Amino acid sequence: MVVYKDPTLIWFNFSQKVMFSPMLRRFYSVPATFFHPTVYALSTPSNQHSAIAIIRISGTHSKYILKKLSPKKPLRQRKPMIRSLYDPKASTLIDEALVLYFPQPRTFTGEDLVELHLHGGKAIIKAALNSIQGLRDSERDIRMAMPGEFSRRAFQNGKMDLLKLESINNMIHSDTELQRLSALHGNQTVDIFHEWRQEIIEQIAKLTAIIDFGEDIETEDIDSIVNGANDKLLQLYKKVTRFMVKLDRMAVLNDGIKLTLLGEPNSGKSSLVNEISQDDVAIVSDIPGTTRDSIDVMMDINGFKCILTDTAGIRQGTSDSIEIKGIDRSKKKSLQSDLVVLVIDVSNPNISKHFEEFIKDNLSDKPLIVVLNKSDLATETQLKYLIEKFDAEFKALKIHTVSCLTKIGLEPLVKTLTLSFRRISATENEDPVTVSNRVKEILSTDILFGLDQFFQHKNDDILIACESLRIASDGIGKITGDNVDLEEVLDVVFSKFCIGK
Repeated sequence: MVVYKDPTLIWFNFSQKVMFSPMLRRFYSVPATFFHPTVYALSTPSNQHSAIAIIRISGTHSKYILKKLSPKKPLRQRKPMIRSLYDPKASTLIDEALVLYFPQPRTFTGEDLVELHLHGGKAIIKAALNSIQGLRDSERDIRMAMPGEFSRRAFQNGKMDLLKLESINNMIHSDTELQRLSALHGNQTVDIFHEWRQEIIEQIAKLTAIIDFGEDIETEDIDSIVNGANDKLLQLYKKVTRFMVKLDRMAVLNDGIKLTLLGEPNSGKSSLVNEISQDDVAIVSDIPGTTRDSIDVMMDINGFKCILTDTAGIRQGTSDSIEIKGIDRSKKKSLQSDLVVLVIDVSNPNISKHFEEFIKDNLSDKPLIVVLNKSDLATETQLKYLIEKFDAEFKALKIHTVSCLTKIGLEPLVKTLTLSFRRISATENEDPVTVSNRVKEILSTDILFGLDQFFQHKNDDILIACESLRIASDGIGKITGDNVDLEEVLDVVFSKFCIGK
């Protein structure tokens, strides 16, 4: 046996033969964030009292913190425990809580993780957070988590890619079923990006061979390689472009489809808004000009986020300056909308020539639905005549007869709205997909730009063409979090997360 007198050599020999041996390495593995501060945060809403509040703790000192808060009983791994939590310094009871301890690496963050399920009183939460912070000392760096820091550590420890993390954040902030589904499908686009990147890397490899061994390659073979790369990358360019068009159309799932109700005074727009929204959001009156400004109502219509706008009735001859401004705003709202519903009072169906010209001149390119409102005031024969009349005057998607008094016709109208939303958002035949604005920007400024530069330089400077493809490849890496300098990227991504996630 060799005896090492130098302690450094003894440690080196031990580490090489034992700690870093293939068989035992996994027993000594630590997270990439092992030396980062232990962080904690409230993971449930903090602006109101609730039955339950959850505090999440992640990092090397998580177990130490839990033992200090609950010193009287041993801990169990991955099993719920009912524990009395105490302030370690004052030795006073904070709360009876359900406690969970998850040792790394099989946790959300990849670090030791603790969850404290407390009663949701603000005083209880404050006492628990203060007690955790009070455990910080010169040997243990413990602090409040920054927004998105738990998710950031999950990424840094290889638990998930950036797209999945952004999808989780989108799901957390989803208000409608379509938003939830689009966020879920957004995570699945990672396979598409990996496929694109692999295609680019393959072409880079072929072009690099020309750069390194061009003297040994026949001119015809060089032309064949360049032309082959051009064909492959042209197909990829078209795929990326189609994908971006799809994302642009589906962006309304998050932003909300703008639906404007347009009509003359007293046509029943406000009543229709109240019926569709199932709430008294607009004032209803028999006095013409009651609605003098636009009223935006956010609502969920069969899973679609919709911004429904009730507008001031459009008419000529009013001397009221406020109403005139409201009418101008009504017209602007209709021009900015994704879908227009023209509301006509069947008891007074002759709309002014001025209004009719505005519709035909400015809204001919927008989807239009005509609602013959107050249908309970007309006979079947009269309604049939009006349907034929307005069908000839306007190229409407559909004409509906509706009575807000009897509720007849409301359900078919909502179905037509839903079908129109599907067409507008391109979700008729495809799964809804949304990604962050960060991803959209990279698709344009890095990937399409890099491919464009390749097409420009492929025949005159193969070196620049190859570097252009690396820009596109690195762009995809920024999206997925693969093989790029990530600090700046991560700061952008996780700044939009909530604290405690």
